[in-house]
Parts: sequence; structure tokens; C-alpha cells
Amino acid sequence: MDNKPQQPKKDPRPSMPLLRQGAGAAWPICLGYFPVGLALGVLAQQASIPVWAVAMMSILVFAGSGQFICVAMLASGASILAIILTVFVVNLRHALMSSALAIHLQGVNRWFLSLFAYGITDESFAVNMTRFRDQEWSRWSALTVNQLSNLVWISSTVSGTVIGQFIPQGAFGIDYALTGMFICLLGYQLQGKIFVATALIAAVIATLWYVVIPGDSYIVAASMLAATIGFILKRRWRKK
Repeated sequence: MDNKPQQPKKDPRPSMPLLRQGAGAAWPICLGYFPVGLALGVLAQQASIPVWAVAMMSILVFAGSGQFICVAMLASGASILAIILTVFVVNLRHALMSSALAIHLQGVNRWFLSLFAYGITDESFAVNMTRFRDQEWSRWSALTVNQLSNLVWISSTVSGTVIGQFIPQGAFGIDYALTGMFICLLGYQLQGKIFVATALIAAVIATLWYVVIPGDSYIVAASMLAATIGFILKRRWRKK
């Protein structure tokens, strides 16, 4: 029996086949990002956010739900601190996704990891994680998924902002796009009793906090308290 330690597989250099492989996996994400990005751009324009600010938001933040929340809170006159805290809490999940993908990127230099981490979203995480587990998947293909999706998101949000000036307020139900998106996201999360209970707890806390304490702190408070309570409930459910 050969007891020699197994040598790690040599990571391939970037090549056109690997980049095309990543592009092939990325196109469904890009197809979904384009209409959502356009809707975000239109909403941002109608909230009087300039094109350059939308472009910088997409480049620096690159988080669909976080950007929708930011636009909605800016339109409602929320404070800068409340916006920062809310987007921070919403985007904390990216730390968990990065940690899960780090298993497949061991020994990679920090410059690559920084660029790769910048492009992680819910959709690119799901695609890359599945490919890493199920088949031979290069880090260059995974990076292509991240950055191609990023380029489509930036271009679609900027395009939506430019187009938005020609669309009347409330036309095509765009004013409902934000509400509809979050209702859809909520529906996808309701996959068990714990999730339903957490959503109801968040709704109750947000409503009571809004009535008792003026201002927009109810968003952050409801998110953090409901998530904590949901985590406690889930741990107790597992013990039982």
C-alpha cells in the first residue's frame, strides 16, 4: 500500500476554455440581473439619485438587496447612520458565503482572493459552490462568473438610471418593483416553521417599534432582534 501523502492538484493557468466555461455558467445570472438592475436604476432616478452615484454604488457595493434598501431609505429620508447599519446587517451573509468558498481556494494569493470576494453574490455563490462540489471547476472559471455578473449589474443599473428620466412616475408598476422584489425574496425564505416564525416576529417588532419610537431605527432593530430570536428558536428545535 502506498502511504505517500496525496499531492494537491496543480491549479491551471487562466485560458480561453476556462474563461468560456465560466461565461457559460454566468449567463443565466446575467439574464436575471439585467431586468432587476434596470428596475433599480429607474427607482434610483425617480428618487433623484444621479447617474454617477448609482454607478459608484453598483461598483463599490454590488449587492442587489442592499442597494434596493439603500434607494428606498434615501427616498424616504432615512438617516445616513440607519442606512449604513441596515445595509451592513443585510450584507453580513457575504462573510458566511466567502468562508464556505474559501475551502476551494486554498493557497491562492491575496490579490486574487480580494478580487474574487468582491464579486460574490447570492447567485454567483450558488453557481460556483455547486460547480466546485460536483465537477472540476477552476478558480478562473469561478472568477469569470463573479466578474461577468458584476459587469452586467453595473451596466444595467446605470442604463436604468438613464432610461428612468423618460419613464413617468409610477408607470409600468415600477413604483411597486421594490415592494414586489422583497415580497418575492421573503417568499423564497419561508421554507419551514422557524422561518415563518422569524418573519412574523420581525413584522411584529417592526410595527411596535415604529409606533413607540419615532424615526427609522425600527428597520435595524427588527432585523437584528428577529434574526437573534430565530437563531435561538432554531437551536432549541434541533435539540428537541
